Amino acid sequence: MSEINLYLCFPPLKLLQMKVRCDFLVIGSGIAGLTFALKAAAHGRVCVVTKAGLADTNTNYAQGGIATVMYPPDNFDKHVRDTMVAGAGYCKEEVVRMVVSEAPERIRELIEMGVEFDRKDDGSLEMAMEGGHTEHRILHHKDSTGAEVQRVLISKIREHKNIEIYENHFAIDLLTQHNLGEYVTREWKDIRCFGAYVADLNDNKVKTFLAKTTILATGGLGNIYLTTTNPEVATGDGVAMVHRANGIIENMEFIQFHPTSLYNPNERRSFLITEAMRGFGGELRNSAGQKFMHRYHVRGSLAPRDVVARAIDHEMKLRGDDFVYLDCTHLRAEELRSHFPHIYEKCLSIDIDLTRQMIPVVPAAHYSCGGVKVDMNGRSSIDRLYAIGEVSSTGLHGANRLASNSLIEAAVYAHRASEDASVRIADQTFEEKIPEWNYHGTTHLEEMVLVTQNYREMQMIMSNYVGIVRSDLRLARAKTRLEIIYQETEDLYRRSTLSRKLIELRNLIAAGYLVIKMAQNRQESLGLHYSIDYPARPGSEF
Repeated sequence: MSEINLYLCFPPLKLLQMKVRCDFLVIGSGIAGLTFALKAAAHGRVCVVTKAGLADTNTNYAQGGIATVMYPPDNFDKHVRDTMVAGAGYCKEEVVRMVVSEAPERIRELIEMGVEFDRKDDGSLEMAMEGGHTEHRILHHKDSTGAEVQRVLISKIREHKNIEIYENHFAIDLLTQHNLGEYVTREWKDIRCFGAYVADLNDNKVKTFLAKTTILATGGLGNIYLTTTNPEVATGDGVAMVHRANGIIENMEFIQFHPTSLYNPNERRSFLITEAMRGFGGELRNSAGQKFMHRYHVRGSLAPRDVVARAIDHEMKLRGDDFVYLDCTHLRAEELRSHFPHIYEKCLSIDIDLTRQMIPVVPAAHYSCGGVKVDMNGRSSIDRLYAIGEVSSTGLHGANRLASNSLIEAAVYAHRASEDASVRIADQTFEEKIPEWNYHGTTHLEEMVLVTQNYREMQMIMSNYVGIVRSDLRLARAKTRLEIIYQETEDLYRRSTLSRKLIELRNLIAAGYLVIKMAQNRQESLGLHYSIDYPARPGSEF
C-alpha cells in the first residue's frame, strides 16, 4: 500500500440499473450541501443525494454556534487575526479575509430564511465567547445551533420544486474518464467528473447519476477513531472518492480533537460539551480538583482547541486518569439551564447535575482541517467537481480550526460555489458513454463479521497510533497494520455484493491512510499535528 490508489475496477453489486440526469448533483445534506442546492436550483435541476436521512449530518450536531463579526468593538481584522493565530499561522490569509468579510451577509440570509438565533431583550443578537476568540462573536441557538440551521434548510429544500431528494442513497465512486476506458493518473491536468455511481439502499439498485456539475458536501471522517463527536455517517466518503479519482488531497494530518466530550464509555457517538460552556465561565480541573490550563496557555481554559486537547491528554497521562472535569458549579444555575438545555438534560440522564457536579470530559475526534484541495470558489483539481464544507481544504483553518468557523465557512463557500457553477453550467453536457455499474462475478457477503472486525481494528490502530500525540514509530506501525486491513477489505470488496458498512470501511481505510501518510511527511509539530520527534514551530507549542 505504498500508494493506496483505490480507483480499481468497479466491483460489483448485483442490482438493477438505471440512469438519473441532473444539472447539479449534490452529495451530502449538511449546511454546505443544502445551501448550495437552494441557490443552484434557480439555474437548473438539482439532485441531493444523502446516504441516510437529510438530518443525519455533522451540521445537525453542531452545538456552539457560528462565528461572525456583527457589532463593535469587534471587527474583521480581529476575526482574521484570531483565525490566523488559532491556525498556527498556516492559514491562507486571503481566504480568511474573504470568509470573514462575507460572513455577515450569509448570516443575514439564514435569518431571512427563518433561522432563529438567540437575542437579547433589546432585540440585538446575543454573541457568545469561545476558545481562541478575543471578542464575543458567536451566534447561537441555545446549545443546538446546527440543528436549528438544519431544520430551516430542510424545510426550504423539501418545498422547492426544482430539487429532488434521494435519501438512503450512498455515493460509491465518482465518474471520470477512467470509466470510459482511459488510464487516468494523478499527474493528469484535465480529469473531469461526470457524476457518480450511487447505491440505493432502499431497494437494492445501483444508479448512475450523470451530472453536468458534481458537488461534494460529504462532511468529515471522525469515525476513523474509536471516540468521536461525529455521527455514524462521517466516514470520509468524499475524501476517499476524490483520492480514488486521482484528485488532490491536502493537510489530512490536521485532525482536530474537541477537548471536551462527555466521558461516557458505553456511548457512541461521544456527546459534545460545547466550547461555549468554557466561554460562559466553565473551568477545566484535574482529578485532584486543581485548575491546570494556566500552566499550558496564558488564556487558560479559553486557549485554542489544539492546546486544550493536548493539555488534557497530558494531564490524563500524567495522573493515569481516563478523564478530567469541566467545572460549572460556580456559575448561576438558572442561566446554565437556560443557555445549555440539551447538555443539562444529557448530563442529568447519567445522573450528573452540572449545576452542582463537575462534568467528566475527554477529547474526541471532531473535525478534519484538511481534505479536497479547492480554490476560493470551491473548485477541486478535477474539472466539474466542487467540494464544500468539512470535506474540503480551503486554507481557512490552517493547522487548527478556530471554534465556530466551520459552519460559516460552509455557508460562504456554498454561496461562492453556486455562483461559479451556475455561470459554467450552460457550457456543460452529459457524458452519455458512461457504462452501467458492473456486477459480474460477485456473491452475497455471508460473514459480516469480516467487515465489523476490520472496522474495529482500523479504529483501534488510528486511535492508538495516530491520535493527539504522535511519533515516527507510531505512524510507521499504523501504516504497516493498516496495509493488512486494506488488502483484506479490497479482496472482500471485489468479490462481494455491497453493503453500507463495507463501502464505509473502504472509505475509512483510504482516509486513515491519507492521515498517516501526510503526518509522516510533516516533520515538524504544527497545530493539530504534534509529534514527540520534532520541534514545534514558534507559536505552535504549549
